[in-house]
Amino acid sequence: MELGSTMRHVLVTGGAGYVGSHACRMLAKCGYKPITIDNLSTGHRWAVRWGPLIVGDIADHRLLVDVIAKYRPVAVMHFAALSLVGESGTQPARYYDNNVAGTITLLQAMQQGGVNRFIFSSTCATYGQVEHCPIAETAPQVPINTYGRSKLMVETILRDFVSAHGLNATALRYFNAAGAAAEDGIGEAHQPETHLIPLVIGAALGQRGPIGIFGDDYATPDGTCLRDYVHVNDLATAHVLALERSAAQDGFSAINLGTGRPYSVLEVLAAVGLRAGCPVPRKIAPRRAGDPAALYADPHLAREMLGWTARESDLNKIVDSAWAWHAAPMEGRDRMEVRLAV
Repeated sequence: MELGSTMRHVLVTGGAGYVGSHACRMLAKCGYKPITIDNLSTGHRWAVRWGPLIVGDIADHRLLVDVIAKYRPVAVMHFAALSLVGESGTQPARYYDNNVAGTITLLQAMQQGGVNRFIFSSTCATYGQVEHCPIAETAPQVPINTYGRSKLMVETILRDFVSAHGLNATALRYFNAAGAAAEDGIGEAHQPETHLIPLVIGAALGQRGPIGIFGDDYATPDGTCLRDYVHVNDLATAHVLALERSAAQDGFSAINLGTGRPYSVLEVLAAVGLRAGCPVPRKIAPRRAGDPAALYADPHLAREMLGWTARESDLNKIVDSAWAWHAAPMEGRDRMEVRLAV
């Protein structure tokens, strides 16, 4: 896919993180040059492979203004956020300060620099406990945790900036990011890890104990929770398509990024077990409070507005790519010397 025909700069906050680095990879494939700003609190230097890295924080207004003036980006993709649901409940001030106040600082720097195209990494966590699936963009947004509330607050702020300042903003509410671009040296490397697929792979590789299955008595085909897993490459493609669309569209848009085809916890374990060649160690644990039986997207609006369909999000493809990443030697990744473009 070659969407961009000439080299154009895109400022990517959080571009050293999981989804952000894959978006940078896709931007470069499509003729853009990603300019990453990341404070490296959760991101990694080795993940910045396709453009310069500016180590800094989105709370630093002067830095943002200087970077925008230097590179004159056509748009901003905003991934820089704290995202651990449990931690958000115990450290709400930190989450609101980073996710909300930091975004306001970024938007003000964009205004000062004359940049008005904004692609926002939002989340299905803004919906909270849903009564019906698949989830459409018109579903009520009643988040049940601080992380989800912080993302919903940003969506509200974006609507106000659209109305007051002519901002062109797209909020991409994605479901469960998974997989890796292992062939290009990037993948999921969280500390601590909270996502199911890397946890299951870790259990299969003997890097951790048995995987906990939190409830096997849900009203689902096999009794375990259903979730919508989206390959991170598909998410990256959607961000570039949203960027392209933003050149010709005005206002605020919110779009789900999901497949509409959920997989259960046991299906994930079976797929990883098939790849490992043996069953994944597991144990049944009590249900966790707040875990709905099913969460999956209605993907129709993404198809209509972006022309986007998840092409790499078959569970076996996701697991194969994630396995290739996690099974590779980890030593040296954090010390990897990356030649950055200037």
